[in-house]
Amino acid sequence: MHAVLEQIKNGLIVSCQALEDEPLHSSYIMQKMAYAAMLGGAVGIRANSVKDICEIRKEVKLPMIGIIKKQYENSEVFITPTVQEVDALVETGVEIIALDATNRIRPGGQKIQEFFEEIRGKYPNQLFMADCATFEEACFADKLGFDLVGTTLRSHTSYTNDAVIPDYDMMKRLAVSCRHAVIAEGGIWTPEQLKEALGAGVWAAVIGTAITRPMDITKRFVASIQK
Repeated sequence: MHAVLEQIKNGLIVSCQALEDEPLHSSYIMQKMAYAAMLGGAVGIRANSVKDICEIRKEVKLPMIGIIKKQYENSEVFITPTVQEVDALVETGVEIIALDATNRIRPGGQKIQEFFEEIRGKYPNQLFMADCATFEEACFADKLGFDLVGTTLRSHTSYTNDAVIPDYDMMKRLAVSCRHAVIAEGGIWTPEQLKEALGAGVWAAVIGTAITRPMDITKRFVASIQK
């Protein structure tokens, strides 16, 4: 078993991301978010962009899941969509690279199988995580040889937008069906939900919005008193 996977086993990975149109968009702020998460007991960090990853690395020595979000024409895939983003992430030394592993067509007309074969051939020792939306996609990614498979995109695609998350049933099925580490991600808002996710047999869990997006957290509280 890879040492990095052992480090994150049964733990909480905190996603520290803020896009350009969000109030906390700043590599410095993401560094402090990640540092606070480390002090709070997180076993890993998920971060977006080379700049954020490099800034976080200055103060945080936890394993990191790195992504680059980039939009391309004629493709819905935007999480680490091409080899160009993979190359940039490898240069940072990030332990795990996550990418969209749905059945959607990637930029340039690529399908996930040919894309993964290309990057695995180029970087045989890099850990790769598959961000999936369905049970079938995750199982396919597992068979392709992804080191980790996640429920990241559940409810975030046109064909799963009515799915209820956290999807514990999907987690349980994947934990039994997959050879590689299963990561629970998406819709976990409370300690109780985190405990239930880990109880479903997954390797580890990622929480982002509920910890690192105060605007969304505030909206959730305000909505509760406006009903």
